Amino acid sequence: MVSLIKPEFLKPGDAVGVVAPARSISETELIPFKELMEKEGFKVVYSKNLLGEHNQFSGSIEERVTDLHRMIMDPEVKAIFTARGGYGTAQLLLHLDWNLIRKIPKWIVGFSDASVLHAAIGKYMESIHGVMPYSFAMKEPQNDISFRHMINIIRGEEVNYNIPDHPYNFPGMVKGELIGGNLSVLYSLTGSAFEPDYDRKILFIEDLDEYVYHIDRMIMNFELRNIFQRISGLIVGDFSDIHDNPKPFGKEALEIIAERAHKYKVPAMFGFPAGHKKNNFPLIFGRVSTLTIQEGNNSLVMF
Repeated sequence: MVSLIKPEFLKPGDAVGVVAPARSISETELIPFKELMEKEGFKVVYSKNLLGEHNQFSGSIEERVTDLHRMIMDPEVKAIFTARGGYGTAQLLLHLDWNLIRKIPKWIVGFSDASVLHAAIGKYMESIHGVMPYSFAMKEPQNDISFRHMINIIRGEEVNYNIPDHPYNFPGMVKGELIGGNLSVLYSLTGSAFEPDYDRKILFIEDLDEYVYHIDRMIMNFELRNIFQRISGLIVGDFSDIHDNPKPFGKEALEIIAERAHKYKVPAMFGFPAGHKKNNFPLIFGRVSTLTIQEGNNSLVMF
């Protein structure tokens, strides 16, 4: 197992940067995050084009790439938050200077469309899947405990989880690197140089606003590529606002995933509080962690 780069944890007075590699965001939507981080003793630095608009994006591809590069090079900034999700981060992949990002390691924090960065960076560096500025502006804002966990993690404090039993769980105890993110994003990276290495990893997945048959298509793709035989464990977060056609597909999203976990005897934890709902507990991607699933004892130890 290759030892991944671990960015330095933050100290009081350090700065966190905010970039928008996908959709645009307003200054008003950023205020609660800025106030929280300043209250916690951090400075907040906005990228040049953070409040820009270029169609649905915060800027052109060049502007968004430049913003991320500048945040990497800013010696004051110790962690970089993606402002929000949506779509657009994948457009940057072929334009980013990966040697620069590797040379100056910093925590990249975000979820949803930010799964693109987690997958690409995860080949050599840890990152944090978790709440971001737009989490405060969502229709159902993500909660204080999710932000508290995130702040504790970037400070280097120990955060581990105990999760209630779930009827779809498949028991077992495994150790491996955490990887994953949004299922649709992972599916979109199939066959590319930026697709994660799934071998012996603990895979986390979540998704939002998909049809049940779309979920089945993506899970079928994972099965056809032997991913369920390759991973060591599975963590299933929220599958929110999932739709069905007037003529029902016949199964729910979690049922589709559970069938594969049980078929291939993958230790699987369902109901993990991460994704697009109120709870969005952060995960340290790339961190060698221990996943335990047994009745009355379901835990994820990352430290």
